[in-house]
Amino acid sequence: MKKFLEEFKDFALKGNVMDMAVGVIIGGAFSSIVSALTDNILNPIISCFGGTEVGLVTPLGSTGQVINWGAFISAIINFLILAFVLFTILKAINKLTSLAKKEADEAAAEEPEPEPSEEVKLLTQIAEELKALNKK
Repeated sequence: MKKFLEEFKDFALKGNVMDMAVGVIIGGAFSSIVSALTDNILNPIISCFGGTEVGLVTPLGSTGQVINWGAFISAIINFLILAFVLFTILKAINKLTSLAKKEADEAAAEEPEPEPSEEVKLLTQIAEELKALNKK
């Protein structure tokens, strides 16, 4: 049981899991903002141009049940807005990541090879002289 809890602790405290948790919380908050935008701004504009109310419902017989088409359309609009924003954010992050990687690769390629120390130079000279003596 102790090993199980230790493995769970390692999993839960990894950076990726914590980042994902923050992302989910921010996504939930952003979702409510998009819902407010759709319900309070976009739906009234659509109903002005469309001539019908976005809160359109279709009754299903005498049971009192209805199909709420307006809520469905609002959910689709919310999804499209969230998907577009997520797409643009991920595209920007990928672009920044690729630029950073490219700059790091260029910096590594331009970095000159370090000058060998005096000890390395002396050892190389000794090795060359020993090779020359062995060939004679």
